[in-house]
Amino acid sequence: MRDRVSLETVSLSLPFGIGSMSWKVNTTEQKAAWSLYVELVTRIAVQPLALDQGLVREAMNSLYSLFGTTREILKAAGPDVGASRDSVGGIAIAVLNNGLRPFLSKWHPLLQAWEARRPVGVSPKEHEQSWSEEATARGELEALRVGLEQYAQALATIAGVGE
Repeated sequence: MRDRVSLETVSLSLPFGIGSMSWKVNTTEQKAAWSLYVELVTRIAVQPLALDQGLVREAMNSLYSLFGTTREILKAAGPDVGASRDSVGGIAIAVLNNGLRPFLSKWHPLLQAWEARRPVGVSPKEHEQSWSEEATARGELEALRVGLEQYAQALATIAGVGE
């Protein structure tokens, strides 16, 4: 069995314009990072979505649910998780505001408008695939996924389970 990594200073490079930082991680941050990591890596939104698989809507719903989940994890962890730039809480908030929010603010209303025009008898998948913006939305979703993957790797490092 592998020994847990002891608390130490971590150095991270983060996506979405957050940048790099270093700080000494505490136990509360480690636990919160682990919870955030598990929530993140088990979602459809952070797995590659091939053109013929899944729906952009499913990925957006999964991304949107990260807001509530992140809030709950940070509230449960309490103020020791931090809200400053160089804390797990600050990083999580920045990922939501700098990564997820811009993507969802752009694509959710556009997809919602298209979905409202779905004819009777056409499946949601068929309708979404006929959307002229589908390929562009999937491309931006992939770019977001890459950033979220980098965030997940940072969370794993903070939690002491990084490779």
